[in-house]
Amino acid sequence: MDFSLSHEQEQIREAIARLCEPFDAEYWLRKDREGGFPDELHRALAESGWLGIAMPEDYGGAGLGITEAALMMQTISQSGAGLSGASAVHMNIFGLHPVVVFGTDEQKRRWLPPLIAGKDRACFAVTEPDAGLNTLKLSTRARYEPGADGGHYVVSGQKIWISTAQVANKMLLLARTTPIEEARGTEGLSLFYTDLDRRYVEVREIDKMGRKPVDSNQVFIDGLRIPAADRIGDEGKGFSYILHGLNPERILIAAEAIGLGRAALARATAYAGERVVFDRPIGRNQAIQHPLARSWMELEAANLMVMKAATLYDAGKPCGAEANAGKYLAAEACFGACENAILTHGGMGYAKEYHVERYLREAWIPRLAPVSPQLILCFIAEKVLGLPKSY
Repeated sequence: MDFSLSHEQEQIREAIARLCEPFDAEYWLRKDREGGFPDELHRALAESGWLGIAMPEDYGGAGLGITEAALMMQTISQSGAGLSGASAVHMNIFGLHPVVVFGTDEQKRRWLPPLIAGKDRACFAVTEPDAGLNTLKLSTRARYEPGADGGHYVVSGQKIWISTAQVANKMLLLARTTPIEEARGTEGLSLFYTDLDRRYVEVREIDKMGRKPVDSNQVFIDGLRIPAADRIGDEGKGFSYILHGLNPERILIAAEAIGLGRAALARATAYAGERVVFDRPIGRNQAIQHPLARSWMELEAANLMVMKAATLYDAGKPCGAEANAGKYLAAEACFGACENAILTHGGMGYAKEYHVERYLREAWIPRLAPVSPQLILCFIAEKVLGLPKSY
């Protein structure tokens, strides 16, 4: 059992850290105040070929695993970019996984290269205001109309908490093709990857607590026509296709959370060594030392679970429990580290110029999304411990 990174994995981490250097704390402070998508970071990653890190080589990607993608996302976040930087490219890394697994060769050649090159930007349109995490209750309707060109679907409905929809030109959309009263089991939903045509799609930004550079939105779809050629896989099987991307998504956001927690811990440790009160650095006091030491242990322990989940996934082995546990542990460790960073700074931790208050605001994201901590605990209780389903 070897817990060390390979030489190639270390090189990935070092290369991403160098690429992120120009995007320093002041850059992200300005973005947090003014908003605006971090185009410069997105462009730098695209031009260096990193957006395709986990995409097949046949379509312009690097053909690496989720382990390497997690290291990349963790390093972006740890650079001080936090979730603002990581979320700018998060969808590129895992979002089109259903296309890679279930798409036709024609679809892969049509869709993957522009995304990898940074020419296309995609958003992930699944969540709905009335369904929440109960995805099988989605009501956005896709009605098929036959035609000589293979036909098309006409889609109407609403989505919520859709990231990057302000800047995206593509949309991965889960919609109902079978009325809910006629659907059996997990069938009845279909998955599409198509143009975000703003003549039929209205995007309203949600004013939120943190991660201002990367927008979150309500999306209103009214009569959007989607060619049948833009449907991924079989009609009615979309939910099962989405499930294949859930574990990679949890692994990646967990890695990003650990990166954010490490960034907060680094700032807190540096401040504790520099800040002198009563003629001694505050870092000499155990009341300062112990919470920071505990955060280090929690982050490292969470990282082991996340890397275990990524390793299992890349080996083609079941990793649902590990991916969910890693996401839970990483989110909690991240939040604790960010909170301790503010407490270490005292009153200055409340000031934007010290950056740690921004970290804490962003630390809520991995706790809340893409699945609540309570549902993760329910999953572990039922699927791992064998207890009765509670919901």
